Amino acid sequence: MKMTRVLIDLKPRSYEAVIGTGALADCAEEIESALGRKPSKTFVVTVPPVKKHWGSRIGDIFKKAGLECEVLEFADGENNKTMRTAETLIGRLVKAGADRKSLVVGLGGGVTGDVSAFVASIYMRGIDCVHIPTSFLAQVDASIGGKTGVNLSAGKNLIGTFHHPRAVIIDPEVLSTLPEREFRSGLYEALKCGVIREPKIFEFMEQKRERVLSRDPAALEWLITECVRVKAKVVAADEFESGERRILNFGHTIGHALEAETSYKQFLHGEAVAWGMVGAAMIAAAMQRSDGDTAKRIIGTVLAYAPLPKVQSRAKNVIKRLRSDKKTTNGKVHFVLPRQIGEVEIVSDVPDRAVHQAVEEIRYLSQL
Repeated sequence: MKMTRVLIDLKPRSYEAVIGTGALADCAEEIESALGRKPSKTFVVTVPPVKKHWGSRIGDIFKKAGLECEVLEFADGENNKTMRTAETLIGRLVKAGADRKSLVVGLGGGVTGDVSAFVASIYMRGIDCVHIPTSFLAQVDASIGGKTGVNLSAGKNLIGTFHHPRAVIIDPEVLSTLPEREFRSGLYEALKCGVIREPKIFEFMEQKRERVLSRDPAALEWLITECVRVKAKVVAADEFESGERRILNFGHTIGHALEAETSYKQFLHGEAVAWGMVGAAMIAAAMQRSDGDTAKRIIGTVLAYAPLPKVQSRAKNVIKRLRSDKKTTNGKVHFVLPRQIGEVEIVSDVPDRAVHQAVEEIRYLSQL
């Protein structure tokens, strides 16, 4: 079967995302090719729902390829993305005799990818990892770019590293077992790619909503591939998020604050980002950084894709959370605001009153 290969060009640490239906079946071969060797031991880090559907399949594939494999589970959910979880997994690596030639494979969504790669980055000062993302959000965004991290009660991803995988293996087939809410949540990261860089992605999602929501295989494979290409270009231009890469945070400023304010229990990540994108569009229009039509298109398309959870957090509490976000520099909160579809700007002079008004408008919209 034909696979699409997208290079994440970070010399000398470049790697490929392999995309296509059937990619999972060839994952052992792809791993050996990417590493240039067999790992001494392979540790698949995953969560119970993913293990239930795909754990035995991965185990069989690795066993057939002669890879010694052990599955390490941790509890599902953003609230388990913690230092305690990382420490527990590292303890299990030690007990199992993992060495510097071992491999960590993150099999799961964005939380699994963040935790597994974080563990790989700090175990013995860094061992190899590979991502096999099983959620739409992870396939289009989280698995690309080398960001790892765990949360603190004070905020999201406040402890983390940059640790790039040796390969990313993306098979749209695994989305067949993804719960509907999680699938729709992930779509907002694809919509983000359209707003920040590639209008054809936004227009496709705007015009082909039924095909996307029905999980049409051709539509999803096209969407995943185009989003990975966007992410790859942005990461290659700014590996450590010192400049252009910050545009990937569109929707995440308010989104992360909403997640932290609700103790990571009310929103899936993509849902919080969705409300964050709505808020950023409102702020851009209020500050005359974009026209009203752009804001309406963004808000309308966001709301067309899923019934989002209600926003009950008070604006003053959200603003307080923003100030402890890792994207805040010298006390200034940076927002990514849309100028038009396909173009955004990073702004640090957003007045509190504009944020306050946007959050209150989001609260009102969410009750409708």
